[in-house]
Amino acid sequence: MKKNSSALTELLQKARKERELTHQDVVDRSGAPITRQYYGLIERGERQPSPSVAMKIAPVLGLPWTIFFDFDVNDRLHSLDTA
Repeated sequence: MKKNSSALTELLQKARKERELTHQDVVDRSGAPITRQYYGLIERGERQPSPSVAMKIAPVLGLPWTIFFDFDVNDRLHSLDTA
């Protein structure tokens, strides 16, 4: 797993656990058209949500929706620096 993906994973898990939410709670409260399993993939860094899904999930976790994309951009920039 990429360094920044792991940082995002840790951030998402921490935010969810601080709010005492399950994956299903995040899905239900967000109203996002995704399953509990798909949210788990997002949290583990195996999938990236679309902007519309990110905009629904992030407020439930108390995070800015752009966080899903900021880490991705930072990871790509880091890859270019080390190439």
